[in-house]
Amino acid sequence: MGILASLRSARRNILSIIPEIATKQPMVSGRTGKRWHMVMDPGAIRRILLEELDNYPKSLVTKNLLRPAVGESLFIAEGDHWRWQRRAAAPAFSHRNVLNLAPVMSGAAGRSADRVAAAGGQAIDMAEDMVRTTFDVISDVTFSGGDAFDADGVHRAIDDYISAAGKISLFDILGFPDWVPRPARVAAGPGMRQMKALADRAVNDRRARGHDGTPDLLDLLLAGEDPETKRKMNTAELRDNLLTFIVAGHETTALTLAWSLYLCAFDQEVQDRARAEAKAVLTDGQPATGEDVAKLPFIRQIADEALRLYPPAGMISRTALKKDRLCDRDIRPGDTVIIPIYALHRNHLLWDDPDHFRPERFADRKAVDRYAYLPFGDGPRICIGSSFALQEAVIILATLLARFRFRPIAGRDPKPVMILTLRPEGGVWLTAEEL
Repeated sequence: MGILASLRSARRNILSIIPEIATKQPMVSGRTGKRWHMVMDPGAIRRILLEELDNYPKSLVTKNLLRPAVGESLFIAEGDHWRWQRRAAAPAFSHRNVLNLAPVMSGAAGRSADRVAAAGGQAIDMAEDMVRTTFDVISDVTFSGGDAFDADGVHRAIDDYISAAGKISLFDILGFPDWVPRPARVAAGPGMRQMKALADRAVNDRRARGHDGTPDLLDLLLAGEDPETKRKMNTAELRDNLLTFIVAGHETTALTLAWSLYLCAFDQEVQDRARAEAKAVLTDGQPATGEDVAKLPFIRQIADEALRLYPPAGMISRTALKKDRLCDRDIRPGDTVIIPIYALHRNHLLWDDPDHFRPERFADRKAVDRYAYLPFGDGPRICIGSSFALQEAVIILATLLARFRFRPIAGRDPKPVMILTLRPEGGVWLTAEEL
């Protein structure tokens, strides 16, 4: 494709610019305005994400898309600024703290099951319900115990920003510097500023008044301190990281759940096995709990396989700062280096029957090459909330599969479309028979 054709395709669906050969080769290179390389070789990916991390910072396109929404948070920051934030935030996502937040997930799972039951067997868009369910979770564990935060308002502002400004610009394709304004992002600015002001007030209110009950994410981050520098996050840093967790922490999990349910609906044998496992563990039809998660290995495998086939973050983009070699190919300073996770997870050199839904391939995690499977990235910048997301996904999936049999609806198959995340275009419409 030329520059304009690539731009049009990427604005409709980023998956469309991944060549099919990327599922059959270790590396594909080309030029579209700028030199680019798509890397599917696990050894080369290890070099990008771990061994030469500082040589491959996040690309300017990624930063330009997201900085107006999440500032210099963990997702965007580089170098020392990223390192101290990561060290300060890490204790908030310890196993103990994540497990303490499980009752919020169980409550949201129960409410979702009640909504599905209320549909009375009529078709229901499970993608939409999973977004609602996971947003209930993230808003409660982020800003619980107070009314200073307008969770719905923040949700709308983020969605509006992504719709208006979250698409690649021609200026991005041509490699224009980030100080050149992108018109759509300028137009979306006032809404984002209003949303950030709301979040600032909520942070300052919590700092002044405190909060009773189980510490939520805001409490944990307020208490967080970099053990090396003793630095704590100020209001703007707290706000940007909380907004990052809200954006990353609900839609990505919702997508994992929606695709998992879609796949289970088409494979009744897998669904039956998952249901038997859930019913053997859950108590009297109650929602799954945090303690149940370790007893639900097959349901975890379903989530893992859904993350392989439909990774919510379907592409990672980096910019090389200095010369390097990957797969015996020269990398020059300024080259865009892309890890197309969607293609990596379906690469025929790395996976048996890569387009088939087989949860059991994750029964032995040690048999899966670490850098062939990257739903949460890897290396030092691996997603800080991965254990939170997987715990939530297993709790909700087990709760729903124990109570309902899901079936597909002919002619309503979702199309995977990626703008910032890999969404099921048209929704995931299923019927649910209560058992």
